[in-house]
Amino acid sequence: MKKHNPGFEQLCEAARKNVDEISIGQVKAMIDSGTAPLVLDVREESEWNKDHIPGAQHLGRGVLERDIETRVPDKTTPIILYCGGGYRSALAAESIQKMGYSQVLSMDGGYRAWNEANYPLDKQ
Repeated sequence: MKKHNPGFEQLCEAARKNVDEISIGQVKAMIDSGTAPLVLDVREESEWNKDHIPGAQHLGRGVLERDIETRVPDKTTPIILYCGGGYRSALAAESIQKMGYSQVLSMDGGYRAWNEANYPLDKQ
């Protein structure tokens, strides 16, 4: 697992206290049953292009705040965010909650946990 800088980890841990998280198993069950809300991959475009969770849409962390209101104008839309390991998605979830989005979840463990569980991935 990638070691992050201490300041980044502190920022992420603080954000995680302010957001609700969902497990990869819960997300997979929703996808399998057709009840998944909007799943947004907030990783970098190069990561997205390699592979991603089936049915997910991409909106990179770098442009999320700028573009989220255009992509998702209804701020009550349920959204699940994921990134590589769950840190960036926690920051992203906290950020869009501050913008008024009320039903935001961060997927705990992110892409890495999903991949390690051998759950399906879509290739570009």
